[in-house]
Amino acid sequence: MESPLLLVLAFLCLALTTSHAVLPSQVYWNSILPNTPIPKAIRDVLRPTHKGKAVFVGATAVSSPFIYRYAATTEDQLHSTMSSPFLYKYAAPEDQLHADPTVLAIFFFEKDLLPGTKMNFHFIKRSNKAAISPQSEHQIIFSSKILPDILNHFSVKPGSLEAQITKNTIKRYEAPAIKGEEKYCATSLETMIDFSISKMGKQVQAISTEVEKETQKQEYTVGVGVEKMAGDESVVCHKQNYPYAVFYCHVTQNTTAYMVPLVGADGTTAKAVAVCHIDTSEWNPKHLALQVLKVKPGTVPVCHFLPQDHIIWVPKGISAE
Repeated sequence: MESPLLLVLAFLCLALTTSHAVLPSQVYWNSILPNTPIPKAIRDVLRPTHKGKAVFVGATAVSSPFIYRYAATTEDQLHSTMSSPFLYKYAAPEDQLHADPTVLAIFFFEKDLLPGTKMNFHFIKRSNKAAISPQSEHQIIFSSKILPDILNHFSVKPGSLEAQITKNTIKRYEAPAIKGEEKYCATSLETMIDFSISKMGKQVQAISTEVEKETQKQEYTVGVGVEKMAGDESVVCHKQNYPYAVFYCHVTQNTTAYMVPLVGADGTTAKAVAVCHIDTSEWNPKHLALQVLKVKPGTVPVCHFLPQDHIIWVPKGISAE
């Protein structure tokens, strides 16, 4: 009869092996981009999923993985989740203009990226913890034409708040792109990689905003060592509200990306990704950023920080400027 101690050790070894198993998406990343680190925004959603079922990780009655900022429990809240400040054609509803100033402060001018500049922010930890899935798990077409099939596939109740948000997310992808923008729905890490390198080549790096810890809203100071990324073209992927992790990716021309060191009033450090749009001439005049900064489309570069669950793909290296 085997020793109980040996059985316990064998079980522990099996558990450790399973917990550290390399996922198919990681294998694909390493094969295509062997010398490129996986950013935290992707590491956070790389975990096994259950095929054919929406996994509501950490969900409660007031916290849905569909909603990455807060739980929408009323019709007004639902409509506010339908618009995104990262969609350049969208017009900000009146309620967003009166939102918390620390939320609106994600928009600023390029000239503000100087050491010593102080800004008030609240780097909110997203409640949208839906996992990103291997490409092989999602053969279902991402289309509003088969919405009932999609809801059934992920066990989402028709007529529910989650069903409405799923519908809105799909429609967002199906809306036409603005002039000079090419967009893509990445429903897996593999498709995100393929789209990004098809536009940027393999000499790319993927980066995301990283904050030392979650804090309350506070004043941050821009530190020394702001890095301007190489090139004026990028692929930005914004995580959306859906049963599993999907990303609204789009190629942006005439943009500049920065890695910005920040230090909070309480000592919390952050490395935030700032994206500056040089040409905003095709933006909706009522876009939230333009209204907050009180400027018109096409007049001055407009910058914003990326949330922690968004990714930007840029050429490797730092600008010589």
